[in-house]
Amino acid sequence: MKNSNEMTTIELKSRIHKTVDAIHNDQLLQTIYDFLKSNENSQTGELWKSLSEEQKNEVLLAFDESENEDNLIDGDELFK
Repeated sequence: MKNSNEMTTIELKSRIHKTVDAIHNDQLLQTIYDFLKSNENSQTGELWKSLSEEQKNEVLLAFDESENEDNLIDGDELFK
């Protein structure tokens, strides 16, 4: 059962498409494309397992920091 805050697959894909369409930075678009392509056939958890403990801690810290809205950057500002 999905949490009421979770998006359906269709909603999620739509939001991803809209976000990508709003990006005008070719380097960022290439990075996103490369990331998606490289993970297209990977198994769940494969990327996480490939990280060092330090990298995992950085990801978890970034996640924790993102929970505070004061730490977030507006998408329009980020994707200039």
